[in-house]
Amino acid sequence: MPEKKHKWLILYHLLYLSILNFTSFIIAGDQFVYSSFREANLSLDGTATIKPDGLLELTNGSFNLKGHAFYPTPLHFRKSSGENVKSFSVTFIFSILSAYPDKSADGMTFLVTTNKNFSDAFPAQYLGLLNDQNNGNPNNHIFAVELDTIQNSEFEDINDNHIGININGLHSVQSQGAGFYDDKNGMFKNMSLISREVMQVWVEYDGWTTQIDVTLGPIKMAKPNRPLVSAIYNLSTVLTDTSYIGFSSSTGVINSRYCLLGWSFSMSNTTPEIDITKLPKLPRVGSRSPSKVLTIILPTAIASFIFVTGITIILLARRKLANNELQEDWEVEFGPHRFTYKDLFLATEGFKNKNVLGAGGFGKVYKGILPTSKLEIAVKRLSHNSKQGTKEFITEIVSIGHLRHRNLVQLLGYCRRKGELLLVYDYMPNGSLDKFLYCENDKPSLDWATRFHIIKGAACGLLYLHEKWDKVVIHRDIKASNVLLDSKFNGRLGDFGLAKSYNHGTDPQTTRVVGTMGYLAPELVRMGKASPLTDVFAFGTFLLEVTCGHRPVKQNELGEHIMLVDWVLDHWQKGSLVETIDKRLEGNCNIDEACLVLKLGLLCSQPFASARPSMHLVIQYLNGGMQLPEFTPSDISINMLAFMENRGFNPSLISYPQLTMSVGTMSSLSGGR
Repeated sequence: MPEKKHKWLILYHLLYLSILNFTSFIIAGDQFVYSSFREANLSLDGTATIKPDGLLELTNGSFNLKGHAFYPTPLHFRKSSGENVKSFSVTFIFSILSAYPDKSADGMTFLVTTNKNFSDAFPAQYLGLLNDQNNGNPNNHIFAVELDTIQNSEFEDINDNHIGININGLHSVQSQGAGFYDDKNGMFKNMSLISREVMQVWVEYDGWTTQIDVTLGPIKMAKPNRPLVSAIYNLSTVLTDTSYIGFSSSTGVINSRYCLLGWSFSMSNTTPEIDITKLPKLPRVGSRSPSKVLTIILPTAIASFIFVTGITIILLARRKLANNELQEDWEVEFGPHRFTYKDLFLATEGFKNKNVLGAGGFGKVYKGILPTSKLEIAVKRLSHNSKQGTKEFITEIVSIGHLRHRNLVQLLGYCRRKGELLLVYDYMPNGSLDKFLYCENDKPSLDWATRFHIIKGAACGLLYLHEKWDKVVIHRDIKASNVLLDSKFNGRLGDFGLAKSYNHGTDPQTTRVVGTMGYLAPELVRMGKASPLTDVFAFGTFLLEVTCGHRPVKQNELGEHIMLVDWVLDHWQKGSLVETIDKRLEGNCNIDEACLVLKLGLLCSQPFASARPSMHLVIQYLNGGMQLPEFTPSDISINMLAFMENRGFNPSLISYPQLTMSVGTMSSLSGGR
């Protein structure tokens, strides 16, 4: 009897191998192998697509989009309900194709999840996996292995070329720079995820020891004995009885394609081998080497067409004069952030007035839709005729384009043309906060809960600028009109046209007064000295502005100019602080929260910089993690308007009721910063 069973096993394996020899994929029980995805029945969404040759593209290179591919049916990860998750192993072959050899965005993951619906997930740094609300939620029931090509300090990434083990969030349990350990000498060899090379990943989970191993290697090399990154984590506490397996990927501001060539999976056994001879070919990226035939006939072809080419060049040169773009050698390093003028012209329908979102001294902001990706954008069209300091200005703007946080409006890129500079941002469908605070009707346009949510979001964004990024960034123009609202009314800091970045522990060396009247700290007006604490001062004024529904400089019944901070402080001294809360709320607010914000606004708006809290403390006060320090109105009983007038502040310069005048212009950033 055992001999008969042994014969059947041999016959089964022979049949398996013969089928594998003629097909590019095979599915049997709790295991499968795809050596190509041609005719594969996978669940795809977003930008994910299977090419005719069997290549699975999770993203197609468009900006800020996401794609997913899942095995169509859920798998049983437990023998029965209540038991531990079984051992499993996964192998997949991938390649990341970026338009730029040294930059990519943002990454991809292999994941095990309870469902296939990721419509609420964000692209870019969220990898099409999660969003700012559910990141880290234990109810996600997600195990993922991330291949990350952008360093996000928000998620404490170790670098921009790493593999991480993630549980229910984007903060990796363990992570390691991409590479492998050589079996011969044990030496670690680095690999670049964005090298455009084909690579292989092995993921293994041991149900007995609860150890997770992830290994990376070149395509034609056997799996290294030592894994790249390991973690002990009981997935029985994470995964449900049945779960889906698949991949997610997303792009940011760089043209990148995340490709899968092969995939195998097995429950309780080692994965069946992927037949690398059947793998699809990668699409060409960059220029193709000329063929031998072309090399032979090229001189003849050039001689034949030289006249026609000359005429064509002359005609095209004349045609492109109107759309002439500027580019210098030093800008090449910022290539991923540069848009063509043609794309922006098409996106905004020729910068038509119907697409204008706003206007100011800098120029106009237009809504646009990029022709290829259909991504909604906001294009700020600036006049930038100043020759001096152009390089410094662009360098500053583009470096800020590397900032990535859920409470910042991301700068997607720029375009230079003649005397113009065009900046491209994420489009915020709900516009700027000031439009809701100062609406014409008497009804409150935003309830208190939404206002408080926006305040905390703006505070998180400012904390990131001051303390969490690689450099210190001073925004220098914090105000309600520069806090933009996305579709879910999350507050995002925008308009970095006046921002200044510098290394931690150094002096920003600012000498010019830039910003908006009413938000300027006294030391900034007096000495032109900008620092994170001058941002804190402006944020304090912003807190009062949002809570009171008044502009930072207002007029009383006698037509006299009053600083909002003085008005609130006067009411606090009289014991009527509650009366400063926006009347349009009609009392429908959390009084304790509103008073906390008002007092915090006064604390941040103190005329002496050393008395102001850092944004780290501000966040703790807002979240209730720390009590406000004990202080009374008399501790800061100084007339701010008089204090500012003694230092050169002239309220007659202010334009009412808009208060939109900025000190300095965009070109003022070119020198003396």
